[in-house]
Amino acid sequence: MTVLAIVRIPERASSGNCFSTFSYVIFCLSCFTSQNKLAIISSPVSLSDAFTNLKALAIQHNGLTWAQVLECAPMWPVLERAHFSSNAISELERPVGVLRSLTLLDLSSNPLADENQLVHIAYLPRLEQLILSNTGLTSLHFDDVQQDGKSAMFPKLKFLAIDKNRISEFSTVNELNKLRSLEQLKFSDYAMVEHEKNAKTVRQLIIAKLGCLNVLNRTEISADERKGAELDYRKRFGKDWLKAGGHQDPEKNRPNKEFCAEHPRYQSLIEKYGAPEVSEMEQQKLFALKDQLLALTIRCPDNPDQKLLEKKLPDSMTIQKVRGLLHRLLKVPGTELKLTYISSKMDMEIDMDNDLKPLSYYSIESGDCILVRW
Repeated sequence: MTVLAIVRIPERASSGNCFSTFSYVIFCLSCFTSQNKLAIISSPVSLSDAFTNLKALAIQHNGLTWAQVLECAPMWPVLERAHFSSNAISELERPVGVLRSLTLLDLSSNPLADENQLVHIAYLPRLEQLILSNTGLTSLHFDDVQQDGKSAMFPKLKFLAIDKNRISEFSTVNELNKLRSLEQLKFSDYAMVEHEKNAKTVRQLIIAKLGCLNVLNRTEISADERKGAELDYRKRFGKDWLKAGGHQDPEKNRPNKEFCAEHPRYQSLIEKYGAPEVSEMEQQKLFALKDQLLALTIRCPDNPDQKLLEKKLPDSMTIQKVRGLLHRLLKVPGTELKLTYISSKMDMEIDMDNDLKPLSYYSIESGDCILVRW
């Protein structure tokens, strides 16, 4: 079944009381079977008068290709927000004379062939939000500038979503620092957690590597969090910096190209905070001790008679072991328990559904509340 809706919101004419113009149009199409495809007429531009004021468009689950988007684009001269998720967009082409007003582009859940496709949309002049979640990306790169430069690509981009991909190297995060306007990043489900073992560590590494970032995974980065992340980053890689040719004396401070490529912000952090002292570099722990104890509240929202529990658990404790503990405390089979938690900093409930992951994987902190249902 295909559902097609055209909604027009009229604007009062400049004179008189009649509604003579349409300032905003939303065209939304969803297809619930892969066999119902959107038919494109032979001359889409002939319908341009019908969509003169189209500002927002969503075509999803329809097998749409980027070539078809460009074929239809002349119909949408003032389009600002385009949602083309869950289609068949694998290869991109550079828009020529179309989509010039686009501020938001959603390509999530499309099978992009590779990250090289992005160069074709990198020069949309007004694009501020780009959603590339679940597109199969393994890396990103902006090769028009050196590692410490600012790219001409995506000049206005403020928000980027690259979550639910297969990005596992911090070199991609380094590349993001080349984006001159990037302020907000959605990059949860880090594959890097497998290496770092701690989602908080990954968050702080990303903050330290991206100097202009204000919001990460919808959580604002405070001045204190940024300062702590940058100081710890400076300390953590201090020995590598020295081995690469770094020096406390600015006149002798010449780290090699390999180190600068891997840590492009390190020199600017030294300028900001000074070179790390030898005593600092002796401490290789980053951000927190292993097995840090978390003071947590445990609540059963569907069983109001169940007493509130307070426990201190190591952040390395796996969800499977948490289930075992709750089984003993609540006398309920662990396999029947559904675990979520509410952060003390964000009013949202987060699933803890991977039994093999430690509590730290979910960025749970002291003061948070685990919710148990069965």
